[in-house]
Amino acid sequence: MVCAALKLAPLVFIRPGELRNLKWAEVDLDAAELRFVLSKRQRGNRRRVLIVPLCRQAVEILKNLKSIAGNSVYVFPSVIDSTRPLSDNTVLAALRRMGIPKEEMCGHGFRAMARTILEEVLHFPGHIIDLQLGHVIKDPNGTAYNRTSFLPERRDMMQLWADYLDRLKAEVV
Repeated sequence: MVCAALKLAPLVFIRPGELRNLKWAEVDLDAAELRFVLSKRQRGNRRRVLIVPLCRQAVEILKNLKSIAGNSVYVFPSVIDSTRPLSDNTVLAALRRMGIPKEEMCGHGFRAMARTILEEVLHFPGHIIDLQLGHVIKDPNGTAYNRTSFLPERRDMMQLWADYLDRLKAEVV
């Protein structure tokens, strides 16, 4: 479970708590996307649903995980109690056991890494990346008028991002 969470985190760059608490009901492997209510609230305490397009690598990880997750409602159930999600320290502890210091990476760090590289290296527009991260739209009227999702662009971005990570991994090996 922990290995799969560490593999999936940089591919979807959702908040660590959202990853840990992800439920199979929020995963659509046929449509290759996640749909869940964001843990962070907008102004006025409004809850928003985030659609996360899944690259083919993420779909493969989730398909493999489905076969070992058992009957748990959670994608990443606790090893101790499958009716609960992984502990909030599980991914962090795994990073530390791999020798990655806290100054270098944490569970939330996958989001910062993706945000930076997607804009500076892969040259995606910041507003597309921010939509993918589930950030509030920076617009004078907020979401009152601007309800854009740029889903096709985000789908392309997520696949290009995963392919970029695969290239980096191939260079290291």
